[in-house]
Amino acid sequence: MVEQTFLDADIEFLKGVGPVRGEALRKELGVKCPRDLLFQFPFRYIDKTQFQSTRDVRADGDIVLLKGTLISIEKIKGKANRSRLSALLKDGEGFIELVWFQGIKILESVLKEGKEYIVYGRVNIFGGKRSIPHPEMEEYVADIEFHKTLDPVYSSTEKLDGLGLDSKGRRKLIKAILEKTGPNDIPENLPDYVLSQLHFPDRLTTLRWIHFPKDENQRDLAQNRIKFEEFFFLQLQLIRKRDGRKQLLRGAKIEIIGEKFNRFYSEKLPFELTNAQKRVLKEIRADLGAGFQMNRLLQGDVGSGKTVVALMTMLMAIDNGYQASLMAPTEILATQHFETISAMVQGLGIRVAYLSGSVKGRKRKDTLDLLAMGEIDILIGTHALIEDHVVFKSMGLSIIDEQHRFGVAQRASLWRKSDQVAPHILVMTATPIPRTLALSMYGDLDVSVIDELPVGRKEIKTIHKFETARPQVIAFMHAEIAKGRQIYVVFPLIEESENFDLKDLMAGYEMLLQYFPMPDYHISVVHGRMKPADKDFEMKRFVEKKTQIMVATTVIEVGVNVPNASVMVIENAERFGLSQLHQLRGRVGRGAEQSYCILMTGNKLSADARKRIGTMVKTTNGFEIAAVDMELRGPGELDGTRQSGVTTFKLLNLTKDYAVIEGARKWAEKVLDEDPALDQPRNIRLYNYLRHIGRKDADWRRIS
Repeated sequence: MVEQTFLDADIEFLKGVGPVRGEALRKELGVKCPRDLLFQFPFRYIDKTQFQSTRDVRADGDIVLLKGTLISIEKIKGKANRSRLSALLKDGEGFIELVWFQGIKILESVLKEGKEYIVYGRVNIFGGKRSIPHPEMEEYVADIEFHKTLDPVYSSTEKLDGLGLDSKGRRKLIKAILEKTGPNDIPENLPDYVLSQLHFPDRLTTLRWIHFPKDENQRDLAQNRIKFEEFFFLQLQLIRKRDGRKQLLRGAKIEIIGEKFNRFYSEKLPFELTNAQKRVLKEIRADLGAGFQMNRLLQGDVGSGKTVVALMTMLMAIDNGYQASLMAPTEILATQHFETISAMVQGLGIRVAYLSGSVKGRKRKDTLDLLAMGEIDILIGTHALIEDHVVFKSMGLSIIDEQHRFGVAQRASLWRKSDQVAPHILVMTATPIPRTLALSMYGDLDVSVIDELPVGRKEIKTIHKFETARPQVIAFMHAEIAKGRQIYVVFPLIEESENFDLKDLMAGYEMLLQYFPMPDYHISVVHGRMKPADKDFEMKRFVEKKTQIMVATTVIEVGVNVPNASVMVIENAERFGLSQLHQLRGRVGRGAEQSYCILMTGNKLSADARKRIGTMVKTTNGFEIAAVDMELRGPGELDGTRQSGVTTFKLLNLTKDYAVIEGARKWAEKVLDEDPALDQPRNIRLYNYLRHIGRKDADWRRIS
């Protein structure tokens, strides 16, 4: 337990703060006490031993550190009564302009001509003129200590800057706090054996080094310890929760590999399983026979064969006398699963039914009655499966597809469908996530990965074409149609938008009609605003090869499989995210023929857009693509849910700190393998700290 010390007093009582500053720190940063301030870490450091000269400032976008004298400060009125503040900085080599467009009144009162300043910022070169917009400024003081540390830079706001709580002001406060802080004020939370083996400094030293490192080595050691802590304690919580669930929740014991599974494997399986599929099935089988509830995430790239694995898992349950369910987020996807699975188990005596909001009247009642009597083996549907009146006789397994579309409460509703034992849970996602990241997102789940594509599957050729190459693309489409193939053409918008200079879907449809006129060609149109019946009609026409081209929005990102479709043309591809581009590309390549994905873009591309397009052309590996995507976008909430297992880290970067993540995960597993209850004397710090943070944090990860 952390004892109350001066670090826990109200922040306004800290010397140099007071009521006004205290209120600003609370509102702007969430800082309530000095301890909170210590755990507001710098986001970068300025090495003030490495000053540059104005003469060396040449490239637009360069970040520079200068020392010079302000020789002029002038407020300049611009158009529409908008003003800017311009100052001229002079050093021994020349001059450079400093310019501000906001906070002018405050700056006029604090900046002084003739004073020497440290200036840090990004260079802007426009019309041959050099300037630094909104630089960080600090008056230079000839102090012998000035050059001996890396100066921390903290995130700030205009309000904080105006109250003297910018980086310089915060450094002063933090330095004063650290001078009064002793080891008892910052209790150690890691065991001695962990600190020793990882060569980490103690917790108080870590805080001193992260705020005032004397060199890069101290900074790196402090940052690494904090990153490790952030992930290590999260994993301890999640793994203990997972293991606790295994002890508390008994699952249906599924041990027999019976007739239906064996017949499907020997008679119906349309292809040889990949080694990855075999490995995953072994992992699942071990869970099912262990007597506790399986709670496993199955992730795999588009086309990796997750559906077959899911079906074979359901057959294991059925062979042991249990019912199984498969829940999908949309009717389109649920219908696809129903049709695919029904066809695959035909002749095996497996009773498959479908349930969604659109199933009504007598058909719905009959389905529910048969389900309750145990006359249905597999129920496939949408979120309608979790409604209270949907009752199973003996639910043994629940599979959830595209799990991020379902909230925690919805998933938990499925678990209550069985009175006897908790049904086994298998959640699937087609969004590839690097394994280390998956473990952080779903630390309370066991994770299985299908990282191979079926044997014989031809890699989709991805080509980038600018708008100027439209004639060649049209000619290629004609050639593919002449071979009997079909084509998707995807647009990002349904109608014109004032915000985007893009062709909308209907304009694209009209354009294609000119190149592919009736009656020789037929084109389907599908978008999200269509009535379901109309959408289904158009999709059906395409599936039945009555149309050669389907013009669509991203509604087809998750949709029916059309093995004959060999070309995916994505218009304005620069407007799509990497993950979405990859999902769309996965709509083709389902048949035996060579497939193509053509990315159409305008001639002007941003740096990020070039990287996205280049990544798509270079690789079809979804895990590589996901890593680049997260590098570009940041992880965000990743799967769109707060319950994902991703928390807000102060320093840890989920897309870059893989080594730290992997190491912390292994240490958490090692500690809990040796001491599951954390009741050994050497782990008392871990036990106490987990109790402490457990009281502080809402348990948003709980899903049972």
